[in-house]
Amino acid sequence: MRREWLEKDYYEILGVDRGASEKEITAAYRRLAKKHHPDNNPGDAAAEARFKEVSEANTVLSDTEQRSQYDQAREMFARGTFVGDPSGGAQYVRIDDLGDLGDLFGGGLFGGLGDLFGAGGRRAQSRSQRGGDVEAEVTLSFHEAVQGATRTLTVQGAEGRRRVTVKIPAGVNDGARIRLRGQGQPGRQGGTAGDLYVRVHAGSHPLFTRAGRDLKMQVPISFTEATLGADIAVPTLEGKVTLRVPPGTSSGRTFRVKGKGVAAAKGTGDLLVTVEVTVPGDLSPEARSLLEQLRRVETGHNPRAHLGV
Repeated sequence: MRREWLEKDYYEILGVDRGASEKEITAAYRRLAKKHHPDNNPGDAAAEARFKEVSEANTVLSDTEQRSQYDQAREMFARGTFVGDPSGGAQYVRIDDLGDLGDLFGGGLFGGLGDLFGAGGRRAQSRSQRGGDVEAEVTLSFHEAVQGATRTLTVQGAEGRRRVTVKIPAGVNDGARIRLRGQGQPGRQGGTAGDLYVRVHAGSHPLFTRAGRDLKMQVPISFTEATLGADIAVPTLEGKVTLRVPPGTSSGRTFRVKGKGVAAAKGTGDLLVTVEVTVPGDLSPEARSLLEQLRRVETGHNPRAHLGV
């Protein structure tokens, strides 16, 4: 535990209440980290310092054990007292008298403090602590998310800035959270390092949308193609394929093209093609004459009969 724990209010730095949930702390950190990130504020020393402070606050408050120790330490120092004196009396101490608090909480918060002020003024032995987790974000194009990509990120932590190479697997979804074990903050006193969590933002595509491993798209067809049937060409990520539209196809019907979706570790999805019947706005005299003939011969057909009208 460092001296900063007593001098800085990490809750105030992140702009959250003391009882804030882990989700609220993470959301506040992401918002502030993005705002003050050095890449977004080149040459701004104040922004870089603020970014480091925000990262430091997140490192402590996002770790359950460190947050608990931090809360208890600030509560005791706010009262100006340590609890746990073997003689039974309260111990009072000024922050300035402590210097670097180091491993003050070794062997348990109250036990460690009791040892410090108890018989012989013994200092508790340090206890290893796991390093804090670190959050980062990466933005990919639609094709990069589908095919996979490699990114080198600059990660800011309490120990300074460093570069980490991240391999994004093929077929990653927008909003996915990738965990890199041991790439977070280093542990203390022999503790294991924390993890790096990378949030993925995937771009859109002008033709396709994604539903997991499946791709979706809408394809217009003409009235005669829908009525008489047709073989039409539709695009895929790997080129075009031929889709057979059967006679009497209604607008809004969806066809499945197997194996033309997103290839991922768990398999390849399909392409879902929804056809939309288009109605021409301008008709030639010949086309209008033919449609009028069709209307005369289909007078016995009422497409709204099921509505009772």
